[in-house]
Amino acid sequence: MEFLVHIEIEWPPGNDPKLKEEIFAAELLQGQKLARDGKLKRLWRIPGRWANWSLYDVADATELHACLTSLPLYPWMNIQVHALAEHPNDPRALGL
Repeated sequence: MEFLVHIEIEWPPGNDPKLKEEIFAAELLQGQKLARDGKLKRLWRIPGRWANWSLYDVADATELHACLTSLPLYPWMNIQVHALAEHPNDPRALGL
């Protein structure tokens, strides 16, 4: 099942810069693991913001929740999830 996920990072001002560096490094590694595992299919940055859109392909909402909560930045994320369904006019479905 595919999910379109919008994430906005809300990093508190004044947090320890060393902590930020460590968490962002761990976030990079976990994101790459989710991609290698075939769960995180696409990732787009929103210019000028600490935000992104991502496309996950997982069995269900429970697996998506496990993926999102595995991210080290999860405690500082504002997340919106949109479940996706196939559309009959999808160019991919039309063989384009």
